[in-house]
Amino acid sequence: MVLRSVTGVAEPVDAWWRRRQWSRGTAVPYAVGEFRAEWASWPVLIRQYHPDWNHGVVLSQVPPVAEVLLTWECDVGHVFVATPAEQRSRPGRERRRSVWCPECAVQAKPQRWPVLPEDWPEAVPVPQRAVRTVGRQTLPAAPSRGVPSGPSGAVPSTRATRSGRSGRSPGSIGRAPARGGGTGQSVQRTICPKTPRLPSGESFPSACAPATASAVEAELRAALSDRFAFTFDHTAIRLDRPFFDHVEAWPDIILPELRVAIEYDSTGRHGLEHVGPRQETDRRKDRAVRGVGWEVVRIRTGRLPALGPYDLQVSGISARTIERLVDTLRELRGPLFVDAYAR
Repeated sequence: MVLRSVTGVAEPVDAWWRRRQWSRGTAVPYAVGEFRAEWASWPVLIRQYHPDWNHGVVLSQVPPVAEVLLTWECDVGHVFVATPAEQRSRPGRERRRSVWCPECAVQAKPQRWPVLPEDWPEAVPVPQRAVRTVGRQTLPAAPSRGVPSGPSGAVPSTRATRSGRSGRSPGSIGRAPARGGGTGQSVQRTICPKTPRLPSGESFPSACAPATASAVEAELRAALSDRFAFTFDHTAIRLDRPFFDHVEAWPDIILPELRVAIEYDSTGRHGLEHVGPRQETDRRKDRAVRGVGWEVVRIRTGRLPALGPYDLQVSGISARTIERLVDTLRELRGPLFVDAYAR
């Protein structure tokens, strides 16, 4: 039997609870723990349910077949509304936790590249592999790690092999190899639980943020502190999706009043910092921070190219650099608003 509202559609939990109080003639129509056994096989849903977001109604007080709208929060921090039936019908069970969140499920879909050579992006190289001929059969000379082989040792055929390219699927190019011997199997991702439950875009002092190791960053923070009464003790920004193993980002300097993150980039002692793949990580971090309503200003030294529209290319931290940074903050948030925090 499915419990439905008088209108035949799902109703909010507070309206559903009042209607059950009226129909049963009692203040507590379902006791705490009455449906604990029915929910025991869904530990992910138990973890994602919070009574304080559902008018104090405990999950074990809700029949799994009730047509009631409940509020849930996934492990990443996305908040959404769904009925018990919708949650229990999502595929995957313990196979992948993101399937219980509609937003995570959309983000988890793999990106499919076109298979035609003329449609491939220029930034993605087309892999080439040598082949050897045995009789009438063409086999790869040396199968690459992480690519499963068929029963005869050949790479499984795909649409890409028809054009003479590797049997490796286009969507796997650029993907990090799997741990544990390169078997190609995905590894369950663990998100750090130390990030507090805050709305996306909120800044806070993080227990996971690394300590400032650059004297230049400390000098830059001190120069801004001498001129403005901003909050300088926040070290992280709450994101709405994972960034590596966290749902928070750690810019060098955070200005919560302006919602501006400042990064200081140099090539480092060996000239390898913020170049190549590390530069792509910087771009990904900037997108994550901008996605929650912040702006990023990068101070780029050592002839590093600008990554964003407000980045500054300078030779080092000086009085002139501080003035350019202040002018950029005024351009972003307006001179009246920025100067209101001037000392």
